[in-house]
Amino acid sequence: MDINNIMQQAQQMQGRIAKIQQDLAKMVVTGTAGGGMVQASVTGLGEVISVTIEKQLLTPDEAELLQDLITAAMNDGLRKAKEAGKNAMGQLTHGVNIPGLSNLI
Repeated sequence: MDINNIMQQAQQMQGRIAKIQQDLAKMVVTGTAGGGMVQASVTGLGEVISVTIEKQLLTPDEAELLQDLITAAMNDGLRKAKEAGKNAMGQLTHGVNIPGLSNLI
């Protein structure tokens, strides 16, 4: 392989990575807890954009449960976002293991 070909491929990959990042920024996944009583919407880049809570949980008696459910819903959403990013990068590399590539998203 000549160096020009390698550089061209690297530039193409950079463009694909930028496109994946744009797509992930627009993607929204929803993490849930408590049978859907708490939902956290997260972008594919891992930014929490909203939390929805069923009104019946908004009482002082349910404060501790609510805290646990919010945490669980957010973690579920973040896990889904991370998995979406991993899948997107896997499509880019077609199974080729490039150390640190997943950190670019």
